[in-house]
Amino acid sequence: MTQATQHPLVKVPEVTLLFWIIKIAATTLGETGGDAVSMSMNLGYLVGTAIFAVIFGVAVVAQIRAKAFNPLLYWTTIIATTTVGTTLADFADRSLGIGYAGGSSLLLALLLLSLFVWHRVMGSVSVSSIHSPKAEAFYWVTIMFSQTLGTALGDWMADTAGLGYTGAAMVFGGLLVLIVAAYYWTRISRTALFWMAFILTRPLGAVVGDFLDKPLNAGGLALSRYAASGSLLVFIVTCVLLFRQKPARAAH
Repeated sequence: MTQATQHPLVKVPEVTLLFWIIKIAATTLGETGGDAVSMSMNLGYLVGTAIFAVIFGVAVVAQIRAKAFNPLLYWTTIIATTTVGTTLADFADRSLGIGYAGGSSLLLALLLLSLFVWHRVMGSVSVSSIHSPKAEAFYWVTIMFSQTLGTALGDWMADTAGLGYTGAAMVFGGLLVLIVAAYYWTRISRTALFWMAFILTRPLGAVVGDFLDKPLNAGGLALSRYAASGSLLVFIVTCVLLFRQKPARAAH
């Protein structure tokens, strides 16, 4: 029996504290980077979505065809999902007039449908089961829906619900704390908790990103979108290069 047969290939990282730190930074970068292209460059949401969709497609194909876990490639793909999620959600909410509530509801339904179909076809949605091209495809489609939902949900809470960026960040941060508590003190499915946390880190990143670059009179810090995006990118690359990440353990 070959080593590959004994240990199925998993090309996604082990879920650790470092994973969540980079994930939140990546989702924040998705917000500032997406806004930089669609707003600061005045390309609009549709053109921005088209640009990031191409990058997302190329990154996913490269990730699926990769022969081993590559942290830089993995996080490049995550950033691609979060930038296309930002511009796509803004296009649907603002340009198509669906609104934050309608967009969030639609995307939540698509996300739950993706998880349901994935589980029916593959038998599991656990990270440890992602060791085939089909499972990877489901994984990245699900992530793309979750990233898009996060943008709409973050904007809904900050704007429509009137919580502001700091208030919305506290709500999403508090929900993440509850998930951490559930992880340590309950027997709730670890896979369910993972996806809950994964989904919630996106709106947290969205409102933090908006807090960084929105005008002072809108409750933001009015930082340059380019500077914020560049700083976040440097932070992510530094974390990936300095701290070793292992691939998740495959389920047998």
